[in-house]
Amino acid sequence: MSVRLVVLVSGTGTLLQALLDAQASGRLDGEVVAVGADRDGIEGLARAERAGVPTFVHPYVRGTDRDAWDEELASLIATYSPDLIVSAGYMKLVGRHCLERFGGRLINTHPALLPSFPGMHGPRDALAHGVKVTGATVFTIDAGVDTGRILAQEAVRVEPGDTVETLHERIKVVERILLVDTINNLARGATEGPT
Repeated sequence: MSVRLVVLVSGTGTLLQALLDAQASGRLDGEVVAVGADRDGIEGLARAERAGVPTFVHPYVRGTDRDAWDEELASLIATYSPDLIVSAGYMKLVGRHCLERFGGRLINTHPALLPSFPGMHGPRDALAHGVKVTGATVFTIDAGVDTGRILAQEAVRVEPGDTVETLHERIKVVERILLVDTINNLARGATEGPT
């Protein structure tokens, strides 16, 4: 079964590109039907436009009603009738409206082996703690920060001399593959991601 994907981005869109490339080569059991962003003028939107994928921009203005912003975001996403919503480097937390409308169908990636090192700095925190293995996680989004049900994980070794940047780049390679594989498993009705 091919699933309809709405992908949310905030920056360069390398995870989105992995999905678009997998779709173009027939390796993705899904179709990116729209790409949404929280700001205009980013490479993630340009990638979508080059691929002929519809886009929308829904910025959150600091100090405005976050609940209303989330309700509008849920409505925008629903316009495209997605089976899955993929947060691909999206730097905003969704709220109760998105969770109520799409709960269990919102997925995210994280550059660490959750529940270790949640938050914005997974690779930095892994290095600071001196772990020898970290990795990537795909999980369902819930009301917490990186606390949803884990769908799939893949380990990445911490090499001697790694910097935050070198470690993060190696994690990103794994993260892209893991995201495609997880979506394929979900499309095929698997309840867990690849092992």
